[in-house]
Amino acid sequence: MPHDAPAPPPAVTARRILVAGTSGAGKTTLAGRVSAVLGLPYTELDGLYHGTGWTPRPEFEDDVRAVVAQDAWVSEWQYTAVRPLLLERAELLVWLDPPVPVVLWQVGTRTVRRRLRRTELWHGNVEPPLRTVLRDRDHILRWAWRTRHKLRGLDERLAREAPHVRVVRLRSRRAVERWVRSLA
Repeated sequence: MPHDAPAPPPAVTARRILVAGTSGAGKTTLAGRVSAVLGLPYTELDGLYHGTGWTPRPEFEDDVRAVVAQDAWVSEWQYTAVRPLLLERAELLVWLDPPVPVVLWQVGTRTVRRRLRRTELWHGNVEPPLRTVLRDRDHILRWAWRTRHKLRGLDERLAREAPHVRVVRLRSRRAVERWVRSLA
């Protein structure tokens, strides 16, 4: 499938929507846009997961259960521990699958911008100093590189494991824009 192939038509009846992709693919941005266009509540999973000092919040899984119990929601499909909970109730999964160089550029520029601006993310957390990329194995830039192929074959896996979930795979910004416009 070419990178700028037309996006499949949306499932406009979907009221429980997940956005999947590797780190830096644009999950949070697209989930927020889908929420706004369709008028569905959006919950950012990073905000539920990260506590002060980047520590995992003990209430995370309970908070996710509360979100998925609702009739309608949009969220990212991440965090291995809660992916089954999310998938069980989801109707549509939008898979952002741009080329690796695009993802690495996006996560890199986002990380540098957040660090230079000291952007507060969740519960007072900010990006660590950029030099930590050299010593922190889980620095977001190293994480993005290490996990860049993590979702390979996702559509086939979901067809087996969650056949009730419709998958829309978007491989370029152009496809994302076309798909979002089709929602309106």
